[in-house]
Amino acid sequence: MTNDWLRAGESLRAGWAWLQAQWSANGVLVVAGPWLVALLGFALALAVAQWAWRLVGRALRDRTNVQVVTLAQRAVWWGIVGLAGSSALRSLGFELSLFLGAAGIVTVSVGFASQTAASNLISGLFLLAERPFLVGDLISVGGTTGEVVAVDLLSVKLRTFDNRLVRIPNETLLKSEIANLTHYAIRRIDFVFMVPYDADHDLVRATAAQIADDTLGVLDEPRPFCHFEDFALEGAKYQLSAWSVRAEFFETRNRLARELLLGLATKGVKFAPPLRVAAPSVPPEP
Repeated sequence: MTNDWLRAGESLRAGWAWLQAQWSANGVLVVAGPWLVALLGFALALAVAQWAWRLVGRALRDRTNVQVVTLAQRAVWWGIVGLAGSSALRSLGFELSLFLGAAGIVTVSVGFASQTAASNLISGLFLLAERPFLVGDLISVGGTTGEVVAVDLLSVKLRTFDNRLVRIPNETLLKSEIANLTHYAIRRIDFVFMVPYDADHDLVRATAAQIADDTLGVLDEPRPFCHFEDFALEGAKYQLSAWSVRAEFFETRNRLARELLLGLATKGVKFAPPLRVAAPSVPPEP
């Protein structure tokens, strides 16, 4: 890889020297000549930057995650383009110190108005180092759940289940609780239901656990279980828990819900109806 970079640099310098030599030898169009040389040199630098983009992608693809590869590619691309731009301006006789001085004044002026952007940038670096999620993961942040489609220095973009693009600033992510729903290979399915107090509770627990054990997609280990959770006004509250692989979570969850309803009904177990409280009527004011 180092030899490739050296060869690319030598090719770029050789091409630039050849263009300048050809122009000096011919001496045609004195006014337009330097601009043409600078334009051709900058175009050559763009081609080298594009080649470096692909080279960095191939070198880092199997060594790190997607967002690090993308950031490294952008840093290399903008570095080459920036050097080529400054070299072209020097060849045209521009004093870069004047540009840098003007840029410093603009930077100070804009800096007061870009505190949020700077905070998002720093937060993005922290998220990049911590790596709580990767591109392609399913995460939930502040009531928004979606697939991570892009991780940038200023924000993270999610694609929700209804195909909406949601942009979340990095500062918000750093301060929020992030739930990564696809970090582990398996996920737990939980169903909370209530049965009347006069039901056969041993039968309820045994039947629910057996239904989960027989449902397609439910893992044998960890084994499904059903346990009593709480006393409620409507009845006794139970929780059925089972595990499935991450890729089949929603299919298995829907299948288990259907089997639980049918299986308990077959055993004569009815769910406790929700409690309805009648509000007292208020007589109208005279």
